[in-house]
Amino acid sequence: MRRTYAVGMDIRVYDDRTGLADAAAQLIVDRAAAGTFSLGLAGGSTPRATYERLAEMRADLSGATLWLGDERWVDPDHRDSNARMARESLGTAHGASFVVPDWSLGEPETAAAAYELALDRALEGRPPGLVLLGMGDDGHTASLFPGTRALEVTDRNYVANWVDEKEAWRLTATVPFLASADQVVFLVAGESKAAMVERVIERAEPFPSRVVSDAARDVIWMLDTAAASRLGRPL
Repeated sequence: MRRTYAVGMDIRVYDDRTGLADAAAQLIVDRAAAGTFSLGLAGGSTPRATYERLAEMRADLSGATLWLGDERWVDPDHRDSNARMARESLGTAHGASFVVPDWSLGEPETAAAAYELALDRALEGRPPGLVLLGMGDDGHTASLFPGTRALEVTDRNYVANWVDEKEAWRLTATVPFLASADQVVFLVAGESKAAMVERVIERAEPFPSRVVSDAARDVIWMLDTAAASRLGRPL
């Protein structure tokens, strides 16, 4: 189901989380069928459902390069690792190369710089293709949290970002790198996100998710009805 809202964005609303995951997975499959591409992966429960659906579909992503929009600074086998989540949910069905940060480098800044170079090689210097992003209750996306230094970076593609509220380091793609993608797709589900969806989409408040959305050239917001419940009446 697609609805057009007065804000002028491409906003697609689905009945529930399952419908959202199905549609997002199909979007990825269609993109893969069009030729070699890269796919930036998001963490979180909503993207995970999409990856699990891709695995169920036995999606052929041969030739695709998968990479992480952000990663927690934890051992890759840690339960909080986005890389671990992606591997487990996608299983072995994707047939793609998967480029992840090297935690063994020991320091987040070093790992972020090395990952930036690894991504440049993997993408052969081209901009990202399709990038999936989530949105937190606080309006963050990737690991671009409100008030953090990474939001101000304009000369790097990937950086280490200290997040006070988490008391932890995160590695994250920067706003310019995400915005350079061929297409950015936000996946947002659940009533807990409804208030922030309204603030970001209708009120255009400058939370990180809105900053990335405004900077990107081709953006789709894919929401379930719960997340979209506070948006204005469709035209």
